[in-house]
Amino acid sequence: MPNPFDDPSDVFLVLVNDEGQYSLWPARVAVPSGWTQAKGKSSRDACLAHIDEHWADMRPRSLAKTHRL
Repeated sequence: MPNPFDDPSDVFLVLVNDEGQYSLWPARVAVPSGWTQAKGKSSRDACLAHIDEHWADMRPRSLAKTHRL
């Protein structure tokens, strides 16, 4: 079975958790607990572009607050 995260023809979501971490997520798979949609159904490339644009600091929010760059 191919990896559902790698199919460029599939429809995806962008998810974000309470720590401000982003995830590409196949739209056909239920959103896991603790995650919310940051971008609705779109192409894989559009979702990856959204993540690139909005997730500049890869550290969890709690760590970023305590350890400023």
